[in-house]
Amino acid sequence: MTTTAEEFELPTDATKMTALYVRAMNSGDSAAVLNLYTEDAVSVWEPDLPVSGAEHERTIEEFMASAPRMTAELRESYVTGDTALLVVDWTFEVEDGEPLSGTGLDVLRKGADGRWRYAVDNPFGDN
Repeated sequence: MTTTAEEFELPTDATKMTALYVRAMNSGDSAAVLNLYTEDAVSVWEPDLPVSGAEHERTIEEFMASAPRMTAELRESYVTGDTALLVVDWTFEVEDGEPLSGTGLDVLRKGADGRWRYAVDNPFGDN
């Protein structure tokens, strides 16, 4: 699968990250998804089990192998300086599995380039 950098260009508006994440996830391109995170990002892909670094990359690549189809809606956003909190209602349809859904809490950080990236990704923020 080939994607272009422009297709997944990081936004200068934090509220655009949810839509970008959905597009990247639905593209099937794990590199496009991983590009949306800071280098030191923490994700909680299983409740109460945060991962980062190489484990974070592996977790996303493994999940992407299930050919997920995502929908999401930004419910709330709070931006102050170089930090943002997004509250997101999401659903995943995966091959050979039950649909997954929840309300996520995402903490974004604005980089020196003025672009937003995920620093903390907790899809189970409502647990």
